[in-house]
Amino acid sequence: MTDAAPRELTARAIVLGVIAGAVFGAANAYLGLRVGMTVATSIPVAVMTVAVLGATGNRATLLEANLAQTIGSASTALATGAIFTVPALYLWGDAPPYLQVVALTFLGGVLGVSAMIPLRRLLIVRSADTLPYPEGQACAEVLRATAGGAGGQARLIFAGMAIGAACKLALGLGALVPEVVSTSLTALPGARLSIEIAPALMAVGYILGPRPSAVVVSGSVVAWLLIIPLITYLAVQTDPAAPVPDPDELWSTYVRYIGAGAVACAAVFTVIRGVPAMLASLRAIAAGASGGGGTTRRAPPRTDRDVPPAVVVAGVALVVLAVALVPGILGGIALGPRLVCAAAIAVLGLIFVAVASRIVGLVGVSSQPTSGICVCTLLALGAIFAAAGWTSPAARVAVLLSGAIVAVAASKAGDISQDLKTGHLVGATPARQQLGQYLGAATACWAVAATVLFLGATYTFGSRELPAPQATLMKTIIEGGLDGSLPWPLVLAGAGLAIGAMLAGVEGLAFAIGVYLPLGAMTPIFLGGLVRLWVDRRARRGGGHGGGHGGGGVLAASGLVAGEGLAGVAVAVTVGGLGVAVPTAPRLGGVAGELVALGLVGAIAAFLVAADRRR
Repeated sequence: MTDAAPRELTARAIVLGVIAGAVFGAANAYLGLRVGMTVATSIPVAVMTVAVLGATGNRATLLEANLAQTIGSASTALATGAIFTVPALYLWGDAPPYLQVVALTFLGGVLGVSAMIPLRRLLIVRSADTLPYPEGQACAEVLRATAGGAGGQARLIFAGMAIGAACKLALGLGALVPEVVSTSLTALPGARLSIEIAPALMAVGYILGPRPSAVVVSGSVVAWLLIIPLITYLAVQTDPAAPVPDPDELWSTYVRYIGAGAVACAAVFTVIRGVPAMLASLRAIAAGASGGGGTTRRAPPRTDRDVPPAVVVAGVALVVLAVALVPGILGGIALGPRLVCAAAIAVLGLIFVAVASRIVGLVGVSSQPTSGICVCTLLALGAIFAAAGWTSPAARVAVLLSGAIVAVAASKAGDISQDLKTGHLVGATPARQQLGQYLGAATACWAVAATVLFLGATYTFGSRELPAPQATLMKTIIEGGLDGSLPWPLVLAGAGLAIGAMLAGVEGLAFAIGVYLPLGAMTPIFLGGLVRLWVDRRARRGGGHGGGHGGGGVLAASGLVAGEGLAGVAVAVTVGGLGVAVPTAPRLGGVAGELVALGLVGAIAAFLVAADRRR
């Protein structure tokens, strides 16, 4: 590449990136509150950018499309940190102000981008042989393939958005058929098989693939077909005259804490496994500060140029000073605890940014341990607060929101790492991508905060509609750490369950999330994984590659996630903001309604299969 400045950070790339970031940020916030997961958005944003600009008759350059996806993908990281923590405030009966949530997500985003920039040359350039950054490479391949025109692939995304939105509006607003189909197993008292009619969840399973989907549902199978029936059997044997316990009540009373213990244990072990990578990163940073990673007398070429160091220092300083000096950011805690939080955010944020940036280089953004990082931050800060005697409601809010900033920062670092890898492969200017990430954080924070607060005002976090599993877990951890209210036997039993799964070679965090969530939400994820398995096998038999990052099925699945997520937000606004009444019972109930609902599941599977033929 030459040092010439091609079209890259243009106004239209910025506008499209900001719009895409708002769309996918809202969709990922909704999805994460339902099942505790988000999906990467770089590839669909890249394809949509090329298609939209191509439709105007003025095609996007490769670097413009890359810049737009860099800005647009920034929203996912902000959504991840927000949904893991902010709903816990609602569970405490303390709905946060809108500007406070905006500030939390923005500061976390700035910290993540600023702390990762000094690592770019080390991790992206000099460690290219050992850190592949799989999603960054995949996005580069898609950009190269679609830069000449992406009409067919973009139509798959828009078709998926239309189908996902139509299904959500028909089920959530129109109540045409049941949203959940379930049946009890008479031979196993307390056991229940169920499935949510949710195109977005099937799409998540398709994107994850068969094995991760199977691991997630296996945890839920253990909870709903083993633990709950076992508790039911023991209750009946202890007092035959007593009524049979309700499975939902058993889940709330017992299984929820078992699942919380499993998630916390798996999250901590995930971070522990990353300690060697963290130490290696820190040693390499210290050793490489003067070995090609710093400034040189001769200006670096355009493709190796970062934002000025003063911007990086100012970004970190902004976060620390804002937390320390602005009382409202952490909920009005006193100055002393606020200073401790600011110091903890600075230290833990910088460390975990290095951890996240390196880990995603090996396993990708979807597998980065954001929840584990958040759990470790809450445990560390909670222990400090407990030792200092700071155990008031305001103290627990401060601990939670400090964890939110660190979680957003770690998630943001993983996202920008993948984007910088993509840029490195297509010849982008790192400094412009970094400015795009700052811009993405400054704009997506408004949409993510609005989505979370809209949903919180309409639904009850922790309910079937929005379980908010990660936030419920963080609330439980903070309460237990500050006042000792956790039912430790159940929590430790869950930890033992997660350890057993990990010893068997199963991804512990995915398994634990399955234990923690209802089987009905995990079943469509598993079905989506089965569809992906069938598609991949068919492609291999036909001599193709099948189901890759750029496959038509993956693009269509991304559209389903975005469409249902946006429609879910629209339903929340319609019901909560406009006061429109939703029928409490499905218009078509009984066996007929359930058959139509299951037919809808089959139609979504057929759509994904048909979309893959277009890859």
